[in-house]
Amino acid sequence: MKFLPFFERENTMNLPQRKSIRIKGFDYSTPGAYFVTICTQNRRKLFGTINNGKSQLNSFGLIVKKEIDNIESHYANVRIDRYIIMPDHLHMIIVISEPFFPAGINPCPTIKCDIPNIVGKFKASVTRNVGNAFMHSENKKIWQTSFYDHVIRNENDYLKICEYIETNALVWNPDDFQIFLKN
Repeated sequence: MKFLPFFERENTMNLPQRKSIRIKGFDYSTPGAYFVTICTQNRRKLFGTINNGKSQLNSFGLIVKKEIDNIESHYANVRIDRYIIMPDHLHMIIVISEPFFPAGINPCPTIKCDIPNIVGKFKASVTRNVGNAFMHSENKKIWQTSFYDHVIRNENDYLKICEYIETNALVWNPDDFQIFLKN
């Protein structure tokens, strides 16, 4: 067998490709509301517990909360409408509005304001801020590789998602995925 350099091998290998869950051809920087779910790697319960239908955040969960609250400071036209942090995942509604910059100047031209970049920057910030406390555990990855998103299409869709977020802790099943990280 002839050895091929990587750049030539790349096109000849039939490696499995991850299937994208994004809507093909959709611009995720389009103004609108987006429902996003991000899960921990292997659904590990890293962010706290649920007690009496309420989310009780631990130190990692508080870092996640702080980073969600910081998202709006990174993007002039992004608002976090609502969210809930569960022990092994989080849900949030991200609203992107039309950007408004006086005199047509974008103060942050290097930051692309779309859902994948917003989520990616958020996940990186949490990972960076959790730091060494988590890195010494047996599983060093905090997040699953991807995330779930849903483009909110109308008011009825929005109201159903709001109800889902608000009642998520009430329907939490503590017997699911009994993996905990103590901190």
